[in-house]
Amino acid sequence: VYYVYILFSAKHKKSYVGMTNDLERRLLEHNSGYSPYTAKFGPWELLHAESFESGQDARQREKYLKSGAGRRWMKKTIKWPRSSACLVLRRARRAE
Repeated sequence: VYYVYILFSAKHKKSYVGMTNDLERRLLEHNSGYSPYTAKFGPWELLHAESFESGQDARQREKYLKSGAGRRWMKKTIKWPRSSACLVLRRARRAE
């Protein structure tokens, strides 16, 4: 089983989309400074996760969520803490 997940850092008002086959381990890695990007903006909380049978399907969904259409979907669908979806998605877009 593979997961596509959305993390949120309330401290920095940032979001992160990723993919893994071990969600618990990956969240721990993000919060432990294992990943260079997420190390700068923690702590991270899991906001949303989806499971897939194949890595290929999960990768396709991850790519979609990182696209403009995917960001719009996240803004409409995901319940963001403190109504900060617009701010988070604008900042994520600038970072690309």
